Amino acid sequence: QVQLVESGGGLVQPGGSLRLSCVASGRTFSSNAMGWFRQAPGKEREFVAAINWSGGRTEYADAVKGRFTISRDNAKSTVFLQMNNLKFDDAAVYYCVASPSTGTLRLKGIPYDYWGRGTQVTVSS
Repeated sequence: QVQLVESGGGLVQPGGSLRLSCVASGRTFSSNAMGWFRQAPGKEREFVAAINWSGGRTEYADAVKGRFTISRDNAKSTVFLQMNNLKFDDAAVYYCVASPSTGTLRLKGIPYDYWGRGTQVTVSS
C-alpha cells in the first residue's frame, strides 16, 4: 500500500520557521516528481512547491518564493519543505504529493496522483 506520511507541522509565530517532512512507503518514488500543496479554510487547494526526480529542478508558488525550500533524499524516500519567515497567510494543511511524472520538463500543472493526509501549519502571534 502506497503511503505518504507528513510530519513537522505545528504552531509558529509570524517570522518563524518550520521544516516539513514526508516519508514515502509502499513503493519507491525516486523516479517521480514530488511536491507540496496546501489548503487553508475556505480556500481552494493550491500548489506550493515541487521537485523533480533527481532534485535538480524545483518550482515554487510566487507566494513562497525566497522563503520556502523543497529538497529530497531519495535514499530515505523523503521529501522536505523548509519554511522560513512564515506569514499568517501560510497557515494551512500541507499535503505531500507524488506524480507519475519525473518532473523533468515541468512541475506545475502535472498530475499528482498520490497524496498524504496532510499536516497542519498554524501561524499565530
